Amino acid sequence: MVLRRSRQRKRFNLIRYASYLRARWNVLRPRHLSYVLHSKPSYCLRLFPNSSHTSGFAVNPTQDTLPYLTSETTASTWKPSSIAPTMACPHLESIAAALQPPAPHNSVYREDCTQCFDSIDDPAGVDVCLQCFNGGCAGDRNHAQLHRQLWSHPLVLNIRRTRKVVVRDEPPLKMSKLAIAAETEADRYDTTTTVKCLECNQELDKTSDKLAPIVDGIMKANTFSRKEEVKAWEQELTSCEHILLMQQTESRTIQSGDLGHCSACDLHENLWLCLECGNLGCGRKQMGGVDGNSHALAHSDQSGHGVAVKLGSITPEGTADVYCYKCDEERIDGDLGQHLGHWGINLANQQKTEKSLTEMQIEQNLRWDFSMTTEDGKELKPLFGAGLTGLKNLGNSCYLASIVQCLFDTPAFKNRYYLPSRDLPTVQDPAADLETQLRKVADGLLSGRYSKPDSDVTASEHSPEISHQKGLAPAMLKHLIGRGHEEFSTMRQQDAFELLQHIFKLVTRSQHPSDLGDPTQPFRFTLEQRLQCLGCKKVRYSTNEQDNIFIDVPLEKEPTVEGEETKADAYKAVTLKQCLDNFTAEEVVELTCSSCGSKDGYTKRSLFKTLPENLVVNARKMAVINWVPVKLDVPVIVPDEPFLLDDYLSKGLQSSEETLPDEPEASAPAFVANPEAVSQLEAMGFGRNRCERALHATGNSDANAAMEWLFGHMEDPDIDDPLVLSGSGGAGGAGGASADPEKIEMLGAMGFSVPQAKKALRETNGDVERAVEWLFSHPEDQGIFEDEAPAAGADPATPKADAGSAATPAKYQLQSIACHKGTSIHAGHYVAFVRKEVNSQPTWALFNDEKVVEAGEIEEMRKFAYIYFFKRV
Repeated sequence: MVLRRSRQRKRFNLIRYASYLRARWNVLRPRHLSYVLHSKPSYCLRLFPNSSHTSGFAVNPTQDTLPYLTSETTASTWKPSSIAPTMACPHLESIAAALQPPAPHNSVYREDCTQCFDSIDDPAGVDVCLQCFNGGCAGDRNHAQLHRQLWSHPLVLNIRRTRKVVVRDEPPLKMSKLAIAAETEADRYDTTTTVKCLECNQELDKTSDKLAPIVDGIMKANTFSRKEEVKAWEQELTSCEHILLMQQTESRTIQSGDLGHCSACDLHENLWLCLECGNLGCGRKQMGGVDGNSHALAHSDQSGHGVAVKLGSITPEGTADVYCYKCDEERIDGDLGQHLGHWGINLANQQKTEKSLTEMQIEQNLRWDFSMTTEDGKELKPLFGAGLTGLKNLGNSCYLASIVQCLFDTPAFKNRYYLPSRDLPTVQDPAADLETQLRKVADGLLSGRYSKPDSDVTASEHSPEISHQKGLAPAMLKHLIGRGHEEFSTMRQQDAFELLQHIFKLVTRSQHPSDLGDPTQPFRFTLEQRLQCLGCKKVRYSTNEQDNIFIDVPLEKEPTVEGEETKADAYKAVTLKQCLDNFTAEEVVELTCSSCGSKDGYTKRSLFKTLPENLVVNARKMAVINWVPVKLDVPVIVPDEPFLLDDYLSKGLQSSEETLPDEPEASAPAFVANPEAVSQLEAMGFGRNRCERALHATGNSDANAAMEWLFGHMEDPDIDDPLVLSGSGGAGGAGGASADPEKIEMLGAMGFSVPQAKKALRETNGDVERAVEWLFSHPEDQGIFEDEAPAAGADPATPKADAGSAATPAKYQLQSIACHKGTSIHAGHYVAFVRKEVNSQPTWALFNDEKVVEAGEIEEMRKFAYIYFFKRV
């Protein structure tokens, strides 16, 4: 920095003081500036580039734009940011050698904060740690600073994004394939990046040789929510062995007249030609009204021929719907022209006359949405505020959104996870911590912080007053819930009820502060089953603790009334009381009485011994049509006002009843090694003890898996010891040495959870060293959880109290519903209807992904309801 004097004075060495300011510019105190400006008013401060005195600063080479410090400048108006420093940061110097761009396996959290839903679209943006790639918000919550303080990671890349204007209700492009068009981030956003040190509070030169590769790597890396660059995806069709190895029968020319209708009925469309024998049969009845009697499938079952082509879908270019009934999948036939020519059909002369399976699926997907308009065609009123925040669809994630909205409307989940005045857990990786992510979602949904109109969306002339929310993207929670799960880890549509059960399991197994407890407990209750022998009339009562019930919905089609139009798929409405009556009705089961030996059977009936605070009811509306399970839309009438469940409470064992004798518990069979696998392993030179250990560790399946295990455990100290299992079960149980508290504590000190430690010790027969190796080789395994084990210090002889309450009156009211529209629970679309207070008035709110609106007609709720959430009132 050069300090130019406006008049010659030597009493004050401004050059030396400038060096001091250069070293301390980021903590400049008002008194420093005041001293220069007021003690020496005749001096002014100007910055010049390329000076021998300015080695610590980079300045704008345009002199006219450089700041002047004059007597009119005050400490409150001048900030260090008015200088563009690249002063050497000691933190950068100390960790520069360790900084590396993200590797392909690294998750880069550059879209939103890992501890809240503040994102790069907010004014302050998100700070991405240059060392571990954690994303922390840089706004008022400043989780980036919290991350720095906890883990001493001072260097970050700040990312801010500005959305380009989007006009709603533009006509969508015509879709001709099941694909999502590629759209890059640059098409939608303007992005600004800055590298800074949070410790020094200064910006760094992101173009420097040290930082440029890191910045470039972060911006190009796979984000957490998408493990690949933004790109189009399309349903990939392949061939199969049944097509590649297909043997066609003797060739012949099929006359055009024989291709006009099904060989077994009079249908003239949806016709499938067997490529193996030339039979023509109609297909299955398709979504969208395409008729079919499944004669092509029946032919495949009878003849064993697997490959067929849909006649109306053939094009001169060689594309067509080809289906393999043996794989039960749509396929591609690379030699379709040759295979059709075998039956005298010239590919070049074919014209496509019917919609393909993909086109019908796309068309149906567009219909699988819930009405967002009133009966007179106006859009439903958007809702905003606390508890009225939508969730973005991450691609077939509406099943997750519907369940999360219903759960976080219950007091149990609200009180457990919405803790604005409580510190978040201190964890190295917040994105991988279930507690952190559930609290993040609770804050996002319930605080109201993110429930506001999307200001970047311009309304169209057709709906000028409507502007919905941006919605929150629960990508981290979805990944965490699905981690290690065969189905929930995919991007496919899933059963929302199965997800609810999975979430309950994860939450129950997680750790809870003693003053908060398990939020799934208010969902638990005890169901009591009563068996009575038809011969001797003796009874047996058994109980089972659970957190939901299934009810089968009676299926009865609406009668056709002459002169009135009745839909073919219209079903009679049923009441919830009918469903519960069926659920608790007596039925006869064929069992031999252990007391009198009668083979007449038993009557069986299930009633509630206790009822929960929150009752979850899954309504099953399934039927098998053309050998395919299909979900039906049967309206279930549920009272809007509170109703009683007292009639479904069990009265328990009566004084006049005589109980059946208890049946002896069957002991689990002892582990017996697969003799064939043992012989194979012994033939390879392994001792018998080693063989048995290997087979036990690999599930007693086959010699190959056991051999792989042996090669990895040749150095185990007990490899040649006889296999000794605790308890009588074949798997060894979790008692004895494997449950040694000292060993569990040792593993806990290494950072492993109690369930993980128990699982590792069980798998290694209590050997701590081998348990550590097992844990490192099974990082995805969450361990074993003994839900029924007594708590520490509890008396094992004391019976566990029943969950729920048997108090009467047992009055309940419908609080929320997860609804589904579609022919299968693994397809279609899910939404949630939740009872809310809006402007002090009770109303039903519809949560349709990111859109939250005041629900209009409740008929859709009744017709498409899949999971009911009732609360005790």
